[in-house]
Amino acid sequence: MKRLIKGARLVDATGDHGIADVLLEAGRIASLSGGDAEEIIEAHGLVLSPGFLDLHTHLREPGHEVKEDLASGLMAAAAGGFTSVVSMPNTTPVVDCPEIVRGLYEKAAQLKGARLLVGAALTQGQQGQRLSEARLLKTAGAVLLTDDGHTNEDALVLEEGLRYAASLDLVVAIHAEDASLRKQGVMNEGKLSETMGVFGNPGAAESSRIARDLEILPYSRGRLHIQHLSTTRGLQLVRAAKTKGWPVSTEVTPHHLTLNERSLAGFDPIYKVSPPLRTQADVDALIQGLQDGDIDAVATDHAPHTLAEKEHDLLSAPFGIPNIEVAFPLLYTELTLRRGFDLPTLLERFTDGPRRVLGLPLLSLREGAVA
Repeated sequence: MKRLIKGARLVDATGDHGIADVLLEAGRIASLSGGDAEEIIEAHGLVLSPGFLDLHTHLREPGHEVKEDLASGLMAAAAGGFTSVVSMPNTTPVVDCPEIVRGLYEKAAQLKGARLLVGAALTQGQQGQRLSEARLLKTAGAVLLTDDGHTNEDALVLEEGLRYAASLDLVVAIHAEDASLRKQGVMNEGKLSETMGVFGNPGAAESSRIARDLEILPYSRGRLHIQHLSTTRGLQLVRAAKTKGWPVSTEVTPHHLTLNERSLAGFDPIYKVSPPLRTQADVDALIQGLQDGDIDAVATDHAPHTLAEKEHDLLSAPFGIPNIEVAFPLLYTELTLRRGFDLPTLLERFTDGPRRVLGLPLLSLREGAVA
């Protein structure tokens, strides 16, 4: 069936291409100058862009469907403009074997919403000790390896994982945080945490681990992706590594771009995330890093919990915030409309930026392109 999108303003990672009538046929952009179609979508006053890709989504299945499942998560993603999402493997059981990967794809194929891309565990059970069977996981469809939700404390295991993944052209994504420095921290360590009498998580927990992992990177000859960057110092380390030409990429979440530690001043656990919300100076630095391209992608770290869990006190409530439906409109409002952040650049961080991390083909709004 031919579908015509009339009067849309075309904006992609390469720029603003003005108003066009976009004819879609057989999964491709057949024309940018209209044509006969069975379905017509009036889009005057609206922007048409390529679909977003989220590198970091917690869909909670298998094992935690009371929080989210594939059906609800993929529909929520589509509502937020995401046409593809990478699911994290910290489920029950952990996604560390090809049978679970294939099972997720088989179920997702029967559902509406965004396309599923499965992230698999770097180590067996995400315990950080023995590497998972990465070759079998990739054959089953895994697009990256990560122990997200857990920190990689053993440097040798990480080095071997990076080396093994590189032989399969897979990127390794890491939760860069030193568990011993993080301790029991539930918010950013600083004057506010001291005033509130709450355990703090210092920025050094992130930056020291990034520094260690970056030192391992050239030795391993792998590709490293740093998840949910939250500190100015962490960004500086990534920027320096990129200047040297090292194969490292990173992402930032909508909440680390728009909220700071003051959000927790009222002890509301909805703002309890890992890594924690940092200072406004960190927020400003991350926004600049996103603008400059030192940060490659926006990734949601969408992490839903039940309302009952999040209504616990700040110390015992789980880490995580659900945001995949509001990620782009939030950043469009806060960055583009209020700060003058260039729209094509913002769209690039939602589209081609994350696709480069995974080595996927880039997208464009041109005749013949995939629709």
